[in-house]
Order: sequence, then C-alpha cells, then structure tokens
Amino acid sequence: MGQAREAMDRLTEAVTTTKDLKALAELFAEKAIAVTPDQGEIRGRENIVEYWRQMTDAVPDGTYIPVYKFESGDTAMDEGFFQGTNTGPLVLPSGDRLPATGKQVRIRGCDFATVEDGRIVSYRLYFDQMEFLGQLGLLPGMA
Repeated sequence: MGQAREAMDRLTEAVTTTKDLKALAELFAEKAIAVTPDQGEIRGRENIVEYWRQMTDAVPDGTYIPVYKFESGDTAMDEGFFQGTNTGPLVLPSGDRLPATGKQVRIRGCDFATVEDGRIVSYRLYFDQMEFLGQLGLLPGMA
C-alpha cells in the first residue's frame, strides 16, 4: 500500500468513523485544492476541513461502504456509498442553511486523492446532487 492509499483510507476514517477534524486537517497540504459537486473548487486546508465539518454536522451518523478501491502512482480512488441521516443543517454554497430533514440518504460517490510528500494536494469528489437532494425531499414537487 502506497502513500495515496494510506491517505485516502485515513481520510475516510476521519470523516465517517472518528469524526476527527484535526486528523483530517493533517492529511491535507496547506495549499491543497478540492473539487466537489456542491461547493465547486475549495482552496486551502482550512476551507477543505470546513467543508467536511459541515457535512459531518449535517449527517453525523454518516458511514461509508466501499465498493472499489484503487491506487495508481500518487493517486488513490474510491467508489462506494455514503449513507446516514440528515439530522443537522445543510449549508448551501450561498451560506444559507436548510434545516435538517430527518431523512436517510444513501448516495453512490467516487473520490480521488493525489498525494505529495505524504499529504493530499488534490482531492476530487463526485456524487449526484439531484439524487442527494431528492432523497432529502428537497426537490420541487417532493414531499
């Protein structure tokens, strides 16, 4: 197992098992860049950690079920399911907050982490936002 795989596994653990934001921060380079479907490009370790804090606040019981794990050179890739219950507010890109829905979600996603000198310098997360919002009942015409 290489540095990229180790970093990705520690990232998953910090976000879904331990909820350890300090450990999460230590995984990212200071000037890391993350790209997510809901927040777009996020620059800097502190902002990336804040993104994950908001997600763990929104879905504090979130878990991850891996389907595929890969590593190629300095990049690790995961595909799997994130699932949990929305019991905290969802923060929108505008900064507005939506109250918790109390609904469960199960979303397939894929993420990529590129590592240099033991830290994640580039992180990309992909998931279907419409599926996520639909499961929360937040799309027009949904109960």
